[in-house]
Amino acid sequence: MKKTKQIEKNAKIVNRHLNLKLKGNPKKLYDAAGHLIVHGGKRLRPYMVFQSCKILGGRSSKAMPAASAVEMIHNFTLVHDDIMDNDEVRHGVPTVHKKFGMPLAILAGDVLFSKAYQVITQSKLSSDAITELVSRLAKACVDVCEGQLLDIKMADEKRIPTQAEYINMISKKTAALFDVSCAMGAICATRKNKDIRNLSTFGKNLGIAFQITDDLIGVMGDPKITKKPVGNDLREGKKSLPILMAIKSSKGKDKKTILNAFGNSKITRKDLNKAVEVIRSIGIEEKVRRQALSYASKAEKSLETYSGPNKRELIVLLDFVVKRSV
Repeated sequence: MKKTKQIEKNAKIVNRHLNLKLKGNPKKLYDAAGHLIVHGGKRLRPYMVFQSCKILGGRSSKAMPAASAVEMIHNFTLVHDDIMDNDEVRHGVPTVHKKFGMPLAILAGDVLFSKAYQVITQSKLSSDAITELVSRLAKACVDVCEGQLLDIKMADEKRIPTQAEYINMISKKTAALFDVSCAMGAICATRKNKDIRNLSTFGKNLGIAFQITDDLIGVMGDPKITKKPVGNDLREGKKSLPILMAIKSSKGKDKKTILNAFGNSKITRKDLNKAVEVIRSIGIEEKVRRQALSYASKAEKSLETYSGPNKRELIVLLDFVVKRSV
């Protein structure tokens, strides 16, 4: 996955700001809160905040508090996701609860959540802008929580969800933070509802395309890139779009091969690879790519009234997200 230079440049700027904001006593609490931030992350959400502000003529400096807040909330969700999933590794390092223990990890997540709002309210933006930023970010957090529970519910149920149910879930769990990133960037630059709505729509559709592509990589991604075995999501029984499509589209022996691998932690590497090849052979990758590109097209359409280098950067980001190789 090739990063643009602009994304890398923004990530360094945001990292410096986050490191300044996530300092305090007891030191161990702030070490835990900043653990995942120190060890990686592309900072896509802050990047969207900046570009959405600049496309409307705003300055990056005005958007920095919002960009930092979104990244803190994103990391808060990662800390809590890892606790719920009992994951041991993220960004190639131990997860927060594995390194610091469960009680401190929960507190670290709470600090990230609280600091996000503190950073916004301490900014030099107008009181109206601050109120709207806080309101939008709070709604996004509620959406993420609802989406997370929908995901857990889907995993617990025996039935295979519909594609509409899957899209609804990822719209909340993943796309909500992409949506609010672009909306907050726009708010930092303007009070025009039309512009805020356009950027918000861009972010939401980009977020859906991002998750669809991520789920495709989770099924048939290159282990050298994903750091996980081919077919990992299939073996774990994740009800992601490629797997839903594969189960629905397959017949006879092909369906049996896929279902044998689905949620089967004891499956052999040979049988798992066979199931992935079946999914590949029935054209699931192409179908999923078309879905992702459909949402990318909606995202691009929402920017059609804008022009200039910042629009180009957002379109580059869109391509960067959707055209990731598996």
